[in-house]
Amino acid sequence: MSDAPALSVLRLSKCFGERVALDDVSFEIGHGEIFGLLGPNGAGKTTTVRTLGTLLSPTSGSAVITGIALAPENGVAIRSRISIMPESPGLYLRLSVAENLEAFAELYQVPDARSRIERALRAVHLIDRANDACGTLSKGLRQRAALGRALLSDPEVLFLDEPTSGLDPVAARDVHELIDELRHRGVTIVLTTHRLDEAERLCDRVAILNTTLRALGRPDELRERLFSKTLSVRTVAPLPDPGAVFDACPAVDAWREVGTASYSLVVSDSIVAPPAVARALVSAGADVLSLGESHHSLEDVYLELIDQGRRPTP
Repeated sequence: MSDAPALSVLRLSKCFGERVALDDVSFEIGHGEIFGLLGPNGAGKTTTVRTLGTLLSPTSGSAVITGIALAPENGVAIRSRISIMPESPGLYLRLSVAENLEAFAELYQVPDARSRIERALRAVHLIDRANDACGTLSKGLRQRAALGRALLSDPEVLFLDEPTSGLDPVAARDVHELIDELRHRGVTIVLTTHRLDEAERLCDRVAILNTTLRALGRPDELRERLFSKTLSVRTVAPLPDPGAVFDACPAVDAWREVGTASYSLVVSDSIVAPPAVARALVSAGADVLSLGESHHSLEDVYLELIDQGRRPTP
């Protein structure tokens, strides 16, 4: 495998008339990585996918996809190495699952179509439903069939645009497991989603878009970048003098009461502070119910960054 990234984007922009959909966005995606594109409606996620998938021409900027420069003359070569699964499956409902895959295999001139179709059906666990009409399947199974169709070309890079939109938790979990399996096979996946729990579970790194790139990194890196380390403390009864307990503790920078007998402590060192706080509480005669580090979710990161983009410039 080449040391070069599977996908590289440099200062990519896309305008529709006077409306800017994507503005000066840059990132790289490694081979076998699951890369999440997050953002509100109209943030540029689908525009990014369609542009990198050669369905739209960029207004400015450049990209290299599986070693091929994004340019009109390279469209066929790029499309032979990638696949896109849109939010709507777009299957022929009167045809069976196998017939759908046969139709698309012929349309895209997939070599060795029969074995590719069988391999795709096995990959999405639909071999036993191959002869069922797609119109008789649940939405979750149709999403699986659409994913199987996307795998026909054995893509190096797979773009998944809201793959679990509208699915119930069980069907969404099945799709998550399939995506995990593709990761283990070394497929590079670009995932757009509104489900932040999904991104946190699946993605190695995420890019938070709101026309411009607001943040890029692993979910834990983004949490550390945006939020201070905090400890949550709960005691059986309120402390008579919390300041006397917490102010003298090493690595505790600030504290506040967040409820009856509940306290939030901002700490500079999450290794030094907890045992010091525990000792101080015991010395003060407090009965401790819980003491632990607070963890911000990817949703907290997302909302903070999107809110920052909406705040007026001072």
